[in-house]
Amino acid sequence: MTQVGTVFSELLKLVPRYHFDKAVNSHQGDRYAKSFTSWKQFITLLYSQITRKDSLREIETGLLAQSNRCYHLGLTRVCRSTLADANNRRDFRIFEELFYHLLGRCKNLTPKHKFRFKNPLYSLDASTIDLCLSVFPWAKFRKTKGAIKLHCQYDHSGALPSFMVITDGKHHEARVVKEHAFPLKPDSIVSIDRGYLDFKWLYSLTVRRVSFVTRAKKNFKYEVTGQHKEPTGKGVLSDESVRMANVYASRDYPEELRRIEFYDAEKKKVLVFMTNNFKLAASTIAAIYKSRWQIELFFKWIKQNLKIKSFLGSSKNAVMTQVWVAMCYYLLLAYIKYQARFAHSLLYLSRVIREILTERKTLIDILTLKPERLKKIKTEPIQYQLTFPGQ
Repeated sequence: MTQVGTVFSELLKLVPRYHFDKAVNSHQGDRYAKSFTSWKQFITLLYSQITRKDSLREIETGLLAQSNRCYHLGLTRVCRSTLADANNRRDFRIFEELFYHLLGRCKNLTPKHKFRFKNPLYSLDASTIDLCLSVFPWAKFRKTKGAIKLHCQYDHSGALPSFMVITDGKHHEARVVKEHAFPLKPDSIVSIDRGYLDFKWLYSLTVRRVSFVTRAKKNFKYEVTGQHKEPTGKGVLSDESVRMANVYASRDYPEELRRIEFYDAEKKKVLVFMTNNFKLAASTIAAIYKSRWQIELFFKWIKQNLKIKSFLGSSKNAVMTQVWVAMCYYLLLAYIKYQARFAHSLLYLSRVIREILTERKTLIDILTLKPERLKKIKTEPIQYQLTFPGQ
């Protein structure tokens, strides 16, 4: 009879081990490792993410208490000093590369966005995570405050973070998108807030045939060059073709833009949108910008359900490692949901996995059975490990 592994072991089978080992070799992650390898570090940090451990001591105690269930993973015991040293020393880019390999798997499974057009739809935004400046001096944000900032390109097809950059809190959004090559393909559409209003960068999107949708600033100076279309659609007040009136702005963006005034009945407010897309209806442009709220919900979700607000180490490498492992876990949850067509939310799935992580049950049991029946499944007996004197 084949013994069923734990839920944790089945979860780890979804990790592309070949690509992980390739990243380890590329960054010499195991160069000085005697027993606590990069893989064991990843398993330990993933365990802390799933079980929401708050400290190194809590992780050490938890793994020790579950040693009879986790010995097959090689985690008989993990000393907190060993884990702390690995987090500080081992290159975080190993886990960053793993994130993008997992992302490639998820993209082939995700459903399309809700709009009728077939263009890829993205949103760009950033979210700040506050840190104590005295503990994290490298993350200086203000005079007495520290922070890191997560810059994310959010894919509306599948609610996935398709590209991420982590900086200190001082890096402005417009500066980051110019310094890093965000992977926006031709014919895609991206919605951005006013923090990204750099006309030279916006023109680079136009040259790459990428459509953008944003809100115009109050001091936006323009000249009307013509009526794009007669205002049609609920809430559309005007739809005009315009050019920059400011000399410097016109140099940075020499072509025409589309300016749309839209009345938001929910907020009882007139919103002014600016885009380089002249094909879609004005009401669709407004709906695209409104869908940007999904990235705010994404940031809220990961802050509430992943361990990325309290950290196990104070060094920059330790913080970056923990964030990238957390994002890897998010993609593992997304992969399970889309691959198995799981009907419930990611939150429900994460809670179920957390409760039965070291139980000897299969993922099929978790995904296909109702909660009341899941409790009745007989857990496989644990094969206890015998320890003899001198071992």
